[in-house]
Amino acid sequence: MSPTEPRRLTGIRELQCWADAERAARRRIALVPTMGALHEGHLALVHAAGAWADRVVVSVFVNPTQFGPDEDFERYPRDLERDCELLGEAGADLVFAPTVDEIYPPGDVTRVEVQRLSRGLCGASRPGHFLGVTTVVARLLLAAKPHVAVFGMKDYQQLAVIRRMERDLHFGVEIVGVPIVREPDGIAMSSRNTYLSPVERRQARALYAGLCEARARFESGERRAGALIEAVRLRVGKEPLAEIDYIELCATDDLEPVESVEGQALLALAVRFGETRLIDNLILEEG
Repeated sequence: MSPTEPRRLTGIRELQCWADAERAARRRIALVPTMGALHEGHLALVHAAGAWADRVVVSVFVNPTQFGPDEDFERYPRDLERDCELLGEAGADLVFAPTVDEIYPPGDVTRVEVQRLSRGLCGASRPGHFLGVTTVVARLLLAAKPHVAVFGMKDYQQLAVIRRMERDLHFGVEIVGVPIVREPDGIAMSSRNTYLSPVERRQARALYAGLCEARARFESGERRAGALIEAVRLRVGKEPLAEIDYIELCATDDLEPVESVEGQALLALAVRFGETRLIDNLILEEG
């Protein structure tokens, strides 16, 4: 083990005992939930967590309950050794890498659901996805007992759903969102980017380019949802391999569709390139 490699735990009870000891010593704990296959976007979350707490726990768990029957659970990239090396360099103190049976013991029948916020956007085309997300995050919060949990804003709907779950169930955990980290050409960093062929990778730049077109119209005074959405649709539609799942303008709190930007709004989209589904978003805010 290298001097910087974080401690590893696989058991929930072990993690709870560790967290109890840290809390007893009056040290703040931050949790960064991930599915591994880490990139600079994940590491930005770890760095942010270090600014919020004394100890940083990163979970590495490919959660089966958030994948649909035709999705990429089996081929989702996994490399725990590399992940631990990167996390050590980023300053993580502990890696929690449980088995599926540890998170979902045999006979498990309990799920945590956030209604309404999870039905639109990605929830419309990925039924059951957010049920899996909220269930696993609830279990990770109970296992790590953090003071703060850190999530990326690329998955903005996930962030909003988890914030509502925390508020409704009184976990006593501060939920922090970290801005999207992008590649030099604007593509939002994602573990699924590795699935893209070279041609798909080039065409995928259209997601952020379309959002930037809409932002330019917004900065010129456009506030209507239809016009802003159409700006994105026209740019993405130029790419022959792009299949648009959705482009929507919605409120940043409850994710309900809006007719125009009043104050601020979320412009979000999902696009498929072959078997790979990418998401991106931009917050449009007056002033």
